[in-house]
Amino acid sequence: MTKSDNMLSILWMLRSGKRMTAKQLAEELEIHVRTVYRCIDSLCVSGVPIIADSGPNGGYSILSRFTDSPLFFDIEEQKALIHASIFAKEAGYPYSDDLTRAMDKMMRYANEKQLDHLKSHSTALSVIYPRTDGVLQLYLQVLEAAAGQGRTVEMQYDRGKGEAPLPRLFNPYGIVYWKGNWYTVGYCGYRKELRNFRVDRIRSLRETEGRFQRPAGFSAKDHLLDHLLPNPTGSAKFETVRIKGQEQVLNELCHHWLFGHALVERMPEEAVFQLEHSMLQTYVPYFLMPYGTALQIESELLIGKMVEANSRMIAHYEAMLANSTRREENER
Repeated sequence: MTKSDNMLSILWMLRSGKRMTAKQLAEELEIHVRTVYRCIDSLCVSGVPIIADSGPNGGYSILSRFTDSPLFFDIEEQKALIHASIFAKEAGYPYSDDLTRAMDKMMRYANEKQLDHLKSHSTALSVIYPRTDGVLQLYLQVLEAAAGQGRTVEMQYDRGKGEAPLPRLFNPYGIVYWKGNWYTVGYCGYRKELRNFRVDRIRSLRETEGRFQRPAGFSAKDHLLDHLLPNPTGSAKFETVRIKGQEQVLNELCHHWLFGHALVERMPEEAVFQLEHSMLQTYVPYFLMPYGTALQIESELLIGKMVEANSRMIAHYEAMLANSTRREENER
């Protein structure tokens, strides 16, 4: 038998609840005792809670809660795992190769009927995300491993301001996937405070010998959202913005993270938002531009910012058009 067959046989025998010695297992399977030891080690590494008791009545056994749990997934659970793996891989999950191997194992041990069912469902679901490059996945692996082991990393981060990235020590408390981007959250040695960093803006990353302890109960996800989403209870100024339009247009608008979290009242063809002033002066006007005349806005502040933003856009493209016309005339 192969090693995987021996491991499965040992697992079935120990799941019976009996304590068995390595010699008993070897005799039952007609294999060498050293093979039993290797299989036991592999089972332990894979997560099986095997207990080794020494002494005259010693031997190997499995924790009772594991023996009571199902060893295999049913067909609907298998389908759910296949779909979850599709989401994870398309989102740039850093251990996609390991995930693929795990799914291959599950498919390999399915019977013909189960295999046909899983294959049909694996092609019935698709997810579209921006393609993740190899460097990003490598950085995600380093950050996840460092977060799990409590190891400090040194990274160079591009803040997007045209400045040379500075090396900084960073204690990654976790990585978070949100709205198409990966973030890492932790303590920045350069700023001496908790910070969030976009992983795609990291220019270099390496582990160090430094160690850290993550604060008890810390949630990387909660910290990231607290900094990315507007906080009505904070000191920032907010503007009430009423937007009217067709129901399906407003539905699309409310699905965007910025507007969805700022929604305070909704009617079929009208929505009321509490938007932070800084957002109104930066992101909001440019986000609303593609909607053209489909929206009616009730907010002098936002209307003014929309006029300014559109005027800048018009001036920019008029200049481009003039330059293009001059080049064509010169070429003649």
